[in-house]
Amino acid sequence: MINIHLRLQALEHYTEINDIKRVIIHTGAMNAEFVVNYFGTLSVDQSLECLKEMLKNNRQTLQVVVQIATKYSEQLQPINLINLFESFKTYEGLYYYLGSIVNLSTDPDVHFKYIQSAVKTGQIKEAERICRESNYYDPEKVKNFLKEAKLSDQLPLIIVCDRFDFVHDLVLYLYQQNLTKYIEVYVQKVNPARTPVVIGGLLDVDCDESIIKGLLMSVTGSLPVDQLVEEVEKRNRLKLILPWLELRVQENSQDPAVYNALAKIYIDSNNNPEAFLRENTYYDSLTIGKYCEKRDPNLAFIAYQRGQCDKELVKITNENSMFKHQARYLVKRRDSNLWAFVLDENNMYRRSLIDQINAVALPESIDPDDVSFTVKAFMNADLPIELIELLEKLILENTAFSDHKVLQNLLILTAIKADKAKVMDYINRLNNFDAPDVADLAIKNNLFEEAFTIYKKCKDDKNAMNVLIEHIGSIDRAADYANVCDQPEVWSRLAKAQIEGLRIKDSIDSYIRADDPTNFSEVIDISARAGKYDDLVRYLQMCRKKLREPQVDSKLLFAFAKTERFHDIEEFLNTPNVAQIQVVGDGCYDEGLFEAAKILFMSVSNWARLASTLVHLGEYQSAVDCARKASSTKVWKDVHNACVQHKEFRLAYICGLNLIVHADELQEVIRQYEYNGYIDELLQLLEAGLGLERAHMGMFTELAILYTKYKPEKTDEHLRLFWSRLNIPKVIRACDEAHLWKEMVFLYENYDEFDNAALSMITHASDAWEHSRFKDIVVKVSNLEIYYKALKFYLDEHPLLLSDLLVALTPRIDHTRVVQMFKKSDNLPLIKSYLISVQETNNLAVNNAYNDILIEEEDYKSLRDSIDNFDKFDNIELAQRLEKHDLLEFRRIAAHLYKKNKRWAQSIALSKEDRLFKDAIETASESRSTEVAEELLEYFVQIGNKECFTACLYACYDLVRSDVVLEMSWKHGLTDFAMPYLVQVMREFSNKIDILEKANAERTAKEQEREKNESEIPLINPAGLGNQLLLTQGPGQGMAPQGYGNAYGNINNMNYQGF
Repeated sequence: MINIHLRLQALEHYTEINDIKRVIIHTGAMNAEFVVNYFGTLSVDQSLECLKEMLKNNRQTLQVVVQIATKYSEQLQPINLINLFESFKTYEGLYYYLGSIVNLSTDPDVHFKYIQSAVKTGQIKEAERICRESNYYDPEKVKNFLKEAKLSDQLPLIIVCDRFDFVHDLVLYLYQQNLTKYIEVYVQKVNPARTPVVIGGLLDVDCDESIIKGLLMSVTGSLPVDQLVEEVEKRNRLKLILPWLELRVQENSQDPAVYNALAKIYIDSNNNPEAFLRENTYYDSLTIGKYCEKRDPNLAFIAYQRGQCDKELVKITNENSMFKHQARYLVKRRDSNLWAFVLDENNMYRRSLIDQINAVALPESIDPDDVSFTVKAFMNADLPIELIELLEKLILENTAFSDHKVLQNLLILTAIKADKAKVMDYINRLNNFDAPDVADLAIKNNLFEEAFTIYKKCKDDKNAMNVLIEHIGSIDRAADYANVCDQPEVWSRLAKAQIEGLRIKDSIDSYIRADDPTNFSEVIDISARAGKYDDLVRYLQMCRKKLREPQVDSKLLFAFAKTERFHDIEEFLNTPNVAQIQVVGDGCYDEGLFEAAKILFMSVSNWARLASTLVHLGEYQSAVDCARKASSTKVWKDVHNACVQHKEFRLAYICGLNLIVHADELQEVIRQYEYNGYIDELLQLLEAGLGLERAHMGMFTELAILYTKYKPEKTDEHLRLFWSRLNIPKVIRACDEAHLWKEMVFLYENYDEFDNAALSMITHASDAWEHSRFKDIVVKVSNLEIYYKALKFYLDEHPLLLSDLLVALTPRIDHTRVVQMFKKSDNLPLIKSYLISVQETNNLAVNNAYNDILIEEEDYKSLRDSIDNFDKFDNIELAQRLEKHDLLEFRRIAAHLYKKNKRWAQSIALSKEDRLFKDAIETASESRSTEVAEELLEYFVQIGNKECFTACLYACYDLVRSDVVLEMSWKHGLTDFAMPYLVQVMREFSNKIDILEKANAERTAKEQEREKNESEIPLINPAGLGNQLLLTQGPGQGMAPQGYGNAYGNINNMNYQGF
């Protein structure tokens, strides 16, 4: 125990690998758990060295080695550990190690080595399990190992070969090793579905057929027949499985592969294959057909026919020229897509096929549906010529379909489209076709004679007549045909064609023979347009016997009128009728048949139309009487127009008065009179109309306009009397065109168009201007620009009245603009009175203009007054102008301006130049400048003007310095002249000193009194410190006395109680 303990301690302390290896080999006596954990402290290389040493020196450590390898497999890597175990051929240890990791590993080598170790250790079941369940081993490598291992149980090898499709190799190996019982085990128990591959493998090794048949018969599970057939067929041993196939048939199998194999065997052995192919229903037709194509095309045809393998059948029949078979098949098959395929224009065998269809297939057929479908296929393929051949074969050769109506229709219709030359022959030879439909199609294809023959053959006279008329276009043949038929409906159709062809007399004769009034509207219309009224009378008289139509009676009346049969008109009107007499009368009137219209209008008492008619007949008086009865504006208008045209002005006057009261008619009346030049009559008519009760604005307006054109002298009077009843804008335009400016201004004024009135007076002043009237108008204008146009006009035309006009315009005018306007034209003096009146606005332009006028007039008093009262002007500019003026007063005004603008030096200099010392002294005094005042004193001293020196001292007493004055007076001997100033200065000094002394004494007394009061106030309460501090103003309300603050600190920041 002591040695074991020491070894354990030694392992814990050794670091050299040789020391560790020397101790580790004794692990059999150590604790296994300790050793396993100890390996966790070693590196990979150290661990592998130690494991190798353990296996080399002590095989009893195998169990510990396996534990270590298992625990540290990921770090030590399986490949290193596998090599380690294999190097000592320790397969048992390898088996246990890999068994612990194989289920978690995806390494192919791990799985292979596990299988290998399991086999070598006799663990066959475990090897079988891994072969079945693992997906990570290399199957080729495992297969080869198992074959080399020559196991007593080949199940692991069978599993690997079955899983990874090595069945052929497996069969070869087992057969060569005489292990056929394992082949039986494989196909019977492991995987029967692999039987075909096994059979193929056995055939490849020339296995005896009896063995193969026995093996095949022993398989009880389901197996893929297709694959089995393929395996034996590609080895040309198909007959080998015949017993097995027949057994499947006996078991009622319906697998197509079984019957496909039987069919191939019967075909190859020529064992009545036709019967089998026709009768059997389970084989695959497409497969067997392909199989037979190179062997026997007829058998292939049978197979394809049975399975309806259309394209394959067509291909085999085309390649082997079996068109008869193909034709019969197509007729029976009735498949539109198949027909389209074989009848396609790209099919090189189409002609051969069609010949067999016509020669064999259809003549043999007795089924109408077969024939119908075949015909439809030809139609869909657009083969009209071939279709005609087919139909001729069926119809014209006494077959079962010779009298078939549909086929006869189809034959004719196809011929119409494809071979028009045969149509007439077919129509004559065939009798059982739909005549109306065929005829209609013939017409659509321009086969008119054929259509006529069809209608004539079936006794359809009406449609035959239609073809003759509408398509053949022979009216003469139609007339002959009508004479032959002699039927009313035929005559009616002929008559309609004749009327449309403008054969009016023939048409009316035909209608009369047909006794047919139904088309009376068209007959009336065409006959009327052609003027065939005599024939129309005959037709309409026939129509009246059968119809009571307003149009018939009306047109008959009109026809009487056109043929001037007035007596017939009167008789007609006296008999019962449904004629529209008013309409007929209007028509007669429009056609100029006034006598007939007169009879008709009188019969219906239509005074309006009668009046118009009488006008055209020249019976004007009667026309006026009728118009009065009609009381219609239109009638009055018609009668009036006629009277004016024929200069019947008395009657026109009567009519006109009834017209002009209608505003809509007034213009027309005026236009008519003006156009004809009857101005006096027109004015007379309108003047008379003004007195009518129904007189309206238009009458007054139009009369005013006529006055402007033809009687301008009457215009003004008319406007002043009736301006309120006029359309003023319209009359204004008329006055403008007539240049009646005065009248136009009057209208503008009354229409409140003051702007236009003012402008018109300015523009046409010679005729329209009046000063007082203009003033009244111009103040009412809305556009202020007119003010300035008016001023310009007055400046040019009436300058002396400008002031009067400006007085009127002052409230709204822009004074600056007015000044600029007159200043530009140099006419400011004309508006001086205006400038004076508006100067109170203190306008810059007005002030400058007025000042310019005063300077020009040399009126200095007014100028001085202007600049003192109105300050809006350029002071400096004016001062500079005036300082050079010849007149002294104007220069004084310049100095005054400089003074007002605080230019003291310039003002005083200008006053000194003109020796206006009083002005200079006043300026210096107003400047409040010591420098200016002292300079002026110096100037007076220099020029020796002692009096002005004294006056300046007096005026500038408070500005000049006393020492400067004393110096000047002493130096220049002016003490006497300065004495009044000095006396006053000394007086002021004495007063100031007295005041200061008095104030000082009072302040001293107050200070002494305050000090005395402060000294009497005790600082501390006699009770001692700690009691309340006796302050005069209480706690927190004032400053502590200065003395105590110095002694005890800053009392202001200390609470008195704490103190």
